[in-house]
Amino acid sequence: MLRLILAPLLVMGLLINPSMAQEPTRAITKIAGNVYRFQNNFHFSVFVITGGGVVVSDPINADAAAWLKAEIAKLTDQPITHLFYSHSHGDHASGGASFGEVGTVIAQANAPASIAGVSPTTRFDDEMNFTVGGNRFELTYLGPGHGADLTAMVIRPENVGFIVDAVSAKRLPYRDFPGANVDHWANQVRKVEALDFTVFAPGHGGMGVKADVTSGRVYMEELRAQVLAGLQAGRSVEELSASVTMGKYKSWGSYEQWRALNVQGMARYLLESGAVKK
Repeated sequence: MLRLILAPLLVMGLLINPSMAQEPTRAITKIAGNVYRFQNNFHFSVFVITGGGVVVSDPINADAAAWLKAEIAKLTDQPITHLFYSHSHGDHASGGASFGEVGTVIAQANAPASIAGVSPTTRFDDEMNFTVGGNRFELTYLGPGHGADLTAMVIRPENVGFIVDAVSAKRLPYRDFPGANVDHWANQVRKVEALDFTVFAPGHGGMGVKADVTSGRVYMEELRAQVLAGLQAGRSVEELSASVTMGKYKSWGSYEQWRALNVQGMARYLLESGAVKK
């Protein structure tokens, strides 16, 4: 009888106070020099504390940005002077207003007029460079693919590349390449490869090095080739989901969760794009 009474009370308690069930995982780590990485659960951004102000990137969400602003204030008296959006997808770009009044808000030209209520003050087409307090920031538009406004940022003199969503370090691409032209997506990775940086700070997953970008592009090319060959041989998507194992990448992050989805998304793209010759 006691067990029957306690069980619904426990459920009611979790419904009343869901924060007790799971608190967000947040952390700040120093990458190198003036450059820091901010984690909010499975999303990451970077910020740079310079002698001329603090440059922050993707706010992620309102609570995360408010937490980060408070933590930055513990590290420096410098104000946040610049906010850079890697792109306008809501899981990275929400909550910018939590940073307060920021003098310079930067986004690529294809970004919407307002990003979760924050209007960019500075836009650029293909490339933009700026300097704050001795740090140089090099922005490069990656072209269409994953999103329409995806931009890479290289920070000097630390030579850190902040790259979001196009590629991660030893981690499979997101699920089934939702809503993307996969060949354009691969071209975005090639543009990242052409950049000059050493340390790779992705928007998801662990830190890496420049060579991890090339490995990510090779994975996409090998996946495309194997799925295309199977489709042209008349095999079904279900068959390919089982047989295209991409086994040499089984140590990569999200392999168990996303490998089959990667196959299915690649097959969908190849069929819809007309790449499969009948």
